[in-house]
Amino acid sequence: MTHAVEGEHAYDVVVLGAGPVGENVVDRVRAAGLSAAIVESELIGGECSYWACMPSKALLRPGIARSDARALPGLREAAGGPLDAAAVLAHRNEVVGDWKDDGQLDWLDSIGVRVLRGHGRLAGPRRVEVVSPEGERHVLTARHAVAVCTGSRAVLPELPGLPGARPWTSREATSARHVPERLAVVGGGVVGTEMATAWQALGSKVTVLVRGGGLLPRMEPFVGEHVAGALKERGADIRDGASVTAVVRDGSSGPVTVLLEGGDRVEADEVLFATGRAPRTEDVGLETVGLEPGSWLDVDDSLRVRGTDWLYAVGDVNRRALLTHQGKYQARIAGAAIAARAQGEALPDAGSWSAYAATADHAAVPQVVFTDPEAAAVGLTLAEAERAGLRVRAVDLDMTQVAGAGLYAPGYRGHARMVVDLDREVVVGASFVGPGIGELLHSATVAVVGEVPIARLWHAVPSYPTLSEAWLRLLEAYRG
Repeated sequence: MTHAVEGEHAYDVVVLGAGPVGENVVDRVRAAGLSAAIVESELIGGECSYWACMPSKALLRPGIARSDARALPGLREAAGGPLDAAAVLAHRNEVVGDWKDDGQLDWLDSIGVRVLRGHGRLAGPRRVEVVSPEGERHVLTARHAVAVCTGSRAVLPELPGLPGARPWTSREATSARHVPERLAVVGGGVVGTEMATAWQALGSKVTVLVRGGGLLPRMEPFVGEHVAGALKERGADIRDGASVTAVVRDGSSGPVTVLLEGGDRVEADEVLFATGRAPRTEDVGLETVGLEPGSWLDVDDSLRVRGTDWLYAVGDVNRRALLTHQGKYQARIAGAAIAARAQGEALPDAGSWSAYAATADHAAVPQVVFTDPEAAAVGLTLAEAERAGLRVRAVDLDMTQVAGAGLYAPGYRGHARMVVDLDREVVVGASFVGPGIGELLHSATVAVVGEVPIARLWHAVPSYPTLSEAWLRLLEAYRG
């Protein structure tokens, strides 16, 4: 179908995708005085705001708060009942603005960004075509840069019966309107473990199916072991080494049968597949600029696509770190680089931790997994550091050695690990698991990013009696 051109407009910067990453790019270039337009085919605010970070944490928080209360004398009995699932889901709806984006649109208007709703595609260098839901066609040209910030989507494996079984992906898991009596979760990564935690707390009987390697396999092994142990104690069935061969749903609304290698089967009311992500680049016109449709985009540390001088790929699409906070960090770097290049400035060396280099993508990516107990990590695991050829030492701590842990909850269970580069005497990685442990992560991130010498960290005195005394205990163990 051919659409008439309704308008042709030129901007300094054009951004495809109005999620948190795209919003941060336009915010930075507008702050530098450049004009900008942003294109979005769904809700402004993107995956994180409506189907990922925000709704998932709204679902998780009540269960974790109840768990904390149940661990404390004086609250244990009062917190003994079930969650009010309807109230939790209503609060989730409020957090996501009932899937309306008026507030996000108002903010973009307030900073002078033109918003175009519709499907945007590259149409050659520095050129974007947008077709609105009403069929209007707009052509945008970018004087300095186009940034692809279209994010990623859930990937479903090719399995017999899966399409007809109507499986949940992360979107359905965070936006569901009812609590399934039985939920099967395929995958033991972040989405799988968080959603298993949330729906179990809301009343689902949860079965987690993991092909191999345990839960949270990209973190230190003890992290997944703690999380799996807690899920099992609350009644979840964790099956490691479970390979799914087919999925069958009984009728249009009946139960789901998940068939496993070896003949076993799991019966559930819903099945969530949390088995990976793919870039949303299959229909953004990459072929018009010599790139492969549907591919991850290779970028330098200023987030510019290699081989171009105008195209940027920011956030999930470059596969450097599929995390909202890391994508927003990249967006700030890309915005600064675009603005500097627009003014004719030569950028410093990309590896220099400058304002124009996303160096943290390589050295210090932080992540909190909001399971119960929480898991948190930054930098390298011990195995990653050894594979990188570093001479390292891992220092481990049972969190029961920290006075603040016992005050947080009698019977507190948790573990911490610090990975030290022995040649430079700096922390290159830290991992934590335990209730409330996510709040320790930023101090670890500062230590890793700042390459703070161990001798200087010794003088960073943690307040007593807080969980942050874990740092003191780790340093004491390192010094011997």
